[in-house]
Amino acid sequence: MKSLFAIVSLFTVALTLPLQAAPETEKSLYERLGGVFAIAAVVDHFSDAVVQNPIVGKTSKNPALKEWHTKNLGRLPGLKFMRTLWVCEATGGPFKFSPTKPGKTELGLEEAHRDLKISPEEFDEVAAELGRTLDFAKVPAREKGEVLAAFAAHKNEVTAGYKAK
Repeated sequence: MKSLFAIVSLFTVALTLPLQAAPETEKSLYERLGGVFAIAAVVDHFSDAVVQNPIVGKTSKNPALKEWHTKNLGRLPGLKFMRTLWVCEATGGPFKFSPTKPGKTELGLEEAHRDLKISPEEFDEVAAELGRTLDFAKVPAREKGEVLAAFAAHKNEVTAGYKAK
């Protein structure tokens, strides 16, 4: 009986002790950016800004970029959707990006951008436009840096079709 009393007493004391909170895991970049709706708003603004950008948009000196931004704008809503999926996946969100091209499936970034012949300087201008958009959306510096780093990680793939003159 004494041992039962001791066990009950210990259990009662244990219940009155403050519980140590489990260490909180850091939120994913996706969560810190505000989720799919916030990401979609940034992608929407960014995509429209790229179209208007004089270096990479509809007045670009790169004929392929100029053509895309003047004659293929009917595809822009789909591109915005795919960019949103890409950002969501790249930032740890619950969505899966599947790059596609009309009549094809599973198209990598290199192949998707090859015909645009994007130069490293043009890529950098698109990155700068993304930075301006993130500033416009008031994305905090840490998250902005992480998004830009994820974007920059694909520079070689995106510029693979460019051949210096």
